[in-house]
Amino acid sequence: MDNRSEVREFLMSRRARVTPDRAGIETFGDRRRVPGLRREEVARLAGLSVDYYTRLERGNLRGVSDAVLEAIARALMFDAAEREHLFDLARNANPAGVRAPREAADATVRPELQYLLDAIQTAPAFLQNNRMDLVAGNALALAMYSPLYAGTTIRPVNFSRHIFLDPSARDFYPDWDRAAWTNVTILRREAGRNPRDKRLQALVGELSTQSVEFREYWAAHDVRRHYAGQKTFRHPVVGGLELHYQTLELDQDPGLSMTVFVATPGSPTEESLRLLASWAMTEDAPRTAHRAASTERA
Repeated sequence: MDNRSEVREFLMSRRARVTPDRAGIETFGDRRRVPGLRREEVARLAGLSVDYYTRLERGNLRGVSDAVLEAIARALMFDAAEREHLFDLARNANPAGVRAPREAADATVRPELQYLLDAIQTAPAFLQNNRMDLVAGNALALAMYSPLYAGTTIRPVNFSRHIFLDPSARDFYPDWDRAAWTNVTILRREAGRNPRDKRLQALVGELSTQSVEFREYWAAHDVRRHYAGQKTFRHPVVGGLELHYQTLELDQDPGLSMTVFVATPGSPTEESLRLLASWAMTEDAPRTAHRAASTERA
């Protein structure tokens, strides 16, 4: 991915989002030709010259200091994910600052990780890589995500492909728009962290070619940190599920993260998970899918 164009489009999209009122700038009724702040207004808020900020917004972040990046993040009211994304883009603009990719291109899932997943008996738990592949899971997770396996023969199954290319996803995710936006914001963040990941680039290219919705979400340049929250699903066997999730990055396994879903004690979803666990014990398809997935490269 072209770093300069990524920087330019990201900063322009963030600038367009911040109105003068939000930034505390009085406009005195002047007619504005831009939806958000002007470049000179961002420069003033960040304590930079207009020429210097213009250079940065045109995509040239080479040699920029952390202090300048922090000033821009404050001026444009970045959240934690946007700030981190800006720093990733700046790091990748400087060859000396480029770190090794997080992906483990030739690594399989360690047996110990599968043991850990299998030890979690009452909650869906799974591993995914930075390309949104579901690379391993316990029996309950594979039963919950059985629609992903039903819709494709590609292994490992991929959350992004399911959301944007499989029509069944609109039933599985009651709030499909939210799920689609969240998925793209995670991919966009990963693209900023690892712009040289060829398989990630190939996935983005595939989805951009085949999905109008993906192209629209991708063009927004939104990024998000995705570590905790609540998700809702509509499972074809047990119906609605309202689950809390926690995601942890695995430092010893670069490019992998583990997500665990839990139900509120005493809730209808807790009972639905019990039914799902019983179904998983009688259905061979999820376990077969798991064995195929866990032998794939992460």
